[in-house]
Amino acid sequence: MQDFEDLLEQCRKGGLEVRSDSRQVGKGDIFVAVPGVNEDGARFIPAAVEAGAAVVVCRPGGAEAAAAGAADCRVLLHPEPREALWRLAAARWRTEQPGLRVLGITGTNGKTTSTYLFEHLFRATGQKVGVLGTVSYRWPGHCEAAPLTTPDPLSVHAMLAQMRDAGVDVVVMEVSSHAIEQQRVCGVPFSGVAFTNLTQDHLDFHKDMESYFKTKARLFLELPRAEKGMAVNADDQWGRRLLELCPRALSFGLQQGPPRRRHLWGELLSAGTDGCHLRMHLDGRQWELRSPLVGAFNASNLLGVQALALETGLPVEALSALEGFSGVPGRLERVGNPQGLNVFVDYAHTPDALVNVLTALRKAGFKRIVTVFGCGGNRDRSKRPLMGEAVAAFSDVAVLTSDNPRFEEPEAILADVLPGLARAREVVVEVDRRTATARALRMLGADDALLIAGKGHEDYQIVNGIKHHYSDQEVVREILGCA
Repeated sequence: MQDFEDLLEQCRKGGLEVRSDSRQVGKGDIFVAVPGVNEDGARFIPAAVEAGAAVVVCRPGGAEAAAAGAADCRVLLHPEPREALWRLAAARWRTEQPGLRVLGITGTNGKTTSTYLFEHLFRATGQKVGVLGTVSYRWPGHCEAAPLTTPDPLSVHAMLAQMRDAGVDVVVMEVSSHAIEQQRVCGVPFSGVAFTNLTQDHLDFHKDMESYFKTKARLFLELPRAEKGMAVNADDQWGRRLLELCPRALSFGLQQGPPRRRHLWGELLSAGTDGCHLRMHLDGRQWELRSPLVGAFNASNLLGVQALALETGLPVEALSALEGFSGVPGRLERVGNPQGLNVFVDYAHTPDALVNVLTALRKAGFKRIVTVFGCGGNRDRSKRPLMGEAVAAFSDVAVLTSDNPRFEEPEAILADVLPGLARAREVVVEVDRRTATARALRMLGADDALLIAGKGHEDYQIVNGIKHHYSDQEVVREILGCA
């Protein structure tokens, strides 16, 4: 592997570009043939060579022959191209020691809200903040829409370098399970990591909850910087499993913690339409926080952010800045309208997320709750009836419609959900999401609440593989005449 180590050193000195997409290869570039979920990068070696690649990195086994005949192309064999890619990316962008703090947030729900909370908190302390997450990739002077929760390793390391050059002090990153499994965040020197929760999602990829959990745990157990700060939700059953593996982690929760463990307890004093009021207990100290965020799940997010902030050096006194955070786009976002109707848009697209947000609305005291929801196509089918059950349990009217059908027939997806709605008080089935929203709005009284779930901040709908512009917020405003 000495040749590969020499290649890394060449990258550190500059002048070499690293590519994993043959369409982006230019003369003199390095092309890494990464095996993907749907395509093997080895198939594209000839195209990369034709485009002028100077070096091809690929697995042994015959693919190298595709480049061997090119006089100007060198072939390096590597048993794990994904590892080769992130190591080359870190070397190219010199991010092995990026000169800024990186915090990673993982879990099924709460990642996006947590990153927004961190961004608000660190800005309030006078620091420059970068965020890589589901909504966008942003730092001072830059913002772009995020196609993936966690981008590919070339993009991760390139953006870390750009943030470093822009004077960013701390980066907050949502870390998806796909990203961990596919080595997208390997080589990122995390200063701290937090675990929010684990509920059923992505089982089309991970196959079962145990595999899903083990992937998430790798962020704490395997990735760089063994001394990094850790905060883990002890209210979550999988969080408690993780705590057994991470004796140094600070646990947090709305319940008093495990015995003989340092634990940030958040005593929930109140939770209503005006937000939540928490009293924190840690190391013999107490402090309180009032937040406009609604629901116990948001109280848990506030606790997790405080826990990791404390573990990475922020003083208790700085945490009061969280009281000024008003919310995240598409996360229980209230859509204002002249009629004064209570309309909320939320990204909830798992059974647990729906239970959390609907419970928050139920406890807020609305007379009736109407829920518009659907399930994504070409994803875990087993969660579809469970989502129906969640909506049936906490809604007065369930309006079943399309989410992102992708390549599936919308009617087939709805048929998978319907068994879970067997005990619903009232069910409306309307495959067209705009029409479903209009019907739900017509049902709404002054004291009722409408939840439109599943898409949150997204401004598109994918049908037959084609992305069409669609925003739940825009549709509500258009229907109610306030666009």
